[in-house]
Amino acid sequence: MSIVLLVGCTQTNSIVQQIHGNDNADVKQVAETKSTTQQSVSETTTSSIDLIKSSEESTQSKKQATSPEVLKGNMAVHFIDVGQGASQLIVGPSGKTMLIDAGNNDKEELIVAYLKKQKVNKIDILIGTHPDADHIGGLDAVIDNFDIGKIYMPKVQSNTKTFEDVLLAIQRKGLKITTAKAGLTLEWESNVTVKMIAPVNQYDETNEMSAVIHLSYGSTSFLLTGDAEAGSEKDMISSNANLRADVLMVGHHGSKSSTTQAFLNAVQPTYAVIQVGIDNKYGHPTSEVFQRLNAKKIKIYRNDEQGNIIFTTNGKEITVKTSGGGSPSKSTAKPSEPAAAKPTEVPKKQEDNVVYKNCTAVREAGKAPLHKGDPGYSTKLDRDGDGIACE
Repeated sequence: MSIVLLVGCTQTNSIVQQIHGNDNADVKQVAETKSTTQQSVSETTTSSIDLIKSSEESTQSKKQATSPEVLKGNMAVHFIDVGQGASQLIVGPSGKTMLIDAGNNDKEELIVAYLKKQKVNKIDILIGTHPDADHIGGLDAVIDNFDIGKIYMPKVQSNTKTFEDVLLAIQRKGLKITTAKAGLTLEWESNVTVKMIAPVNQYDETNEMSAVIHLSYGSTSFLLTGDAEAGSEKDMISSNANLRADVLMVGHHGSKSSTTQAFLNAVQPTYAVIQVGIDNKYGHPTSEVFQRLNAKKIKIYRNDEQGNIIFTTNGKEITVKTSGGGSPSKSTAKPSEPAAAKPTEVPKKQEDNVVYKNCTAVREAGKAPLHKGDPGYSTKLDRDGDGIACE
């Protein structure tokens, strides 16, 4: 049955409600902070549009045969260098593809070109881990330029123009979204197991709502975490999901709010990949994360130093190559230091009175990170008390 969407002043709120059904209690409303969200292609029409159908993936899928399989072919996991953002392309043994995130808005041409260079014609599974622009900014271009199979996104809303552009791209192709949540088994390659292990619960912060994917091929495995932070990591551990992985994508670009010691103990990776941009304003990756990784002698790869990072596995062994050199990173990050408070402005600017509900609102306003003394900074947002909030 088709679902009719009324496009108008409710804009992305209406679109999300239709994509994810009528279960409004599960939809997390993010504070609107960008003036661009007032603009929409929907302003040119007041007619009803018959568009995106909602679907919920069953938490149970067809079980794989228990008899041993002879593995044929390689699986490749590309950590694409999109600067301060994230994007992973997975190509299965038979050639099926999966794309998780697509970097920021200014990287959409890069993403499309990279996929075409890999001779990708169709994205069999497309996943937007959460609505942050540095993860979904290029998704609309991917949807416009390639055939798309299934789309997964968590049931969380953002009122940014970036998020709206993705929804409108989905609308144009008459596609539907399956809600990303823990417990799903994604049907992809017959001999590759793809499990979605987060989000386990509903969270106020969009980062914590990140879809987390566990891939296993033969005896090798990968864990791709989006921007999942400590709260989601704790819930993943409590869920008793299989977190063990040879390759871990470090959560939230190496922020100290992710990759907790308990999570590392559960994953036990041999390799860690940090998707991060050169000289980014967030101070990613942080020294705290480096210390945790180095203490376990985990080999670290990072896009800002080694470009595109590609892991290839035959189900038994893993090899890695990079566009900027193949050696693991030996560098360290500078310790996070509290910033000195800024002098009080006279007269006091109206902006100084701004109050952000949470770090999601800060990021959507383009103000992250907030240093002590910045308008909107509060100890509530600075959870670790280092003078830098929402890093």
